[in-house]
Amino acid sequence: MILEGTFKAGQKLPPERELAERFEVSRPSLREAIQKLAARGIVHSKHGGGTYVSEQVGSSFKDPLLELLSAHDEFLYDQLEFRDALEGLSAYYAALRATDADKAKLTQCYEALVEANLSQDASLESKLDTEFHMVIAECAHNVVLLHTLRSLFSTLEKSISANLTNLFEKKDARGHVMAQHKALYDAIMASKPDEARAAVHAHLVFVEDNLLKMRREESRIQRSLRRSENGDW
Repeated sequence: MILEGTFKAGQKLPPERELAERFEVSRPSLREAIQKLAARGIVHSKHGGGTYVSEQVGSSFKDPLLELLSAHDEFLYDQLEFRDALEGLSAYYAALRATDADKAKLTQCYEALVEANLSQDASLESKLDTEFHMVIAECAHNVVLLHTLRSLFSTLEKSISANLTNLFEKKDARGHVMAQHKALYDAIMASKPDEARAAVHAHLVFVEDNLLKMRREESRIQRSLRRSENGDW
């Protein structure tokens, strides 16, 4: 269940009795399994407070180097390319494999994102945007994809927040982004994997193209200011 992503880093496990009943094993067998997980550093126990999934689970991408890279524009575009590959794949499999329960969870997340978009709550919108993409990864039922994207979650959230902040400076950008999310949501709900992957690609290409345009505009403005300051006009 940890591997499948049901229990996340830092989450408290259910009581022994409940887990033993769920797995149809004796409590001594369950304790032995938990001890083996603890020896591997996957869970840890708090005296009188239960057993928790380790905070280190899925933390391989939490490297100080990422903080350094995230301050550079080039990293932003590299990350968008990486997201295109991974999220395109997760959307493809989500459209193929999503269960009714998965689709219900995705719908709940999508509707919350729509509300945040309409209220133009940028902070909440970036949080729900990230959550929307993570729920799609869960719907893909591929544990390697899921944990890779989860391990990037904090960096991904910062990236989406920065992207939205920049994009929403343009008046019509918010509507375009939401339309792209709708196309992605509709493709998964309709079980159309190729359309789902294409929707992710279209969304990230839109983000990258607009960020590049804004960067060029800013460069031109700065160049004009330098000329003015140097008395070239």
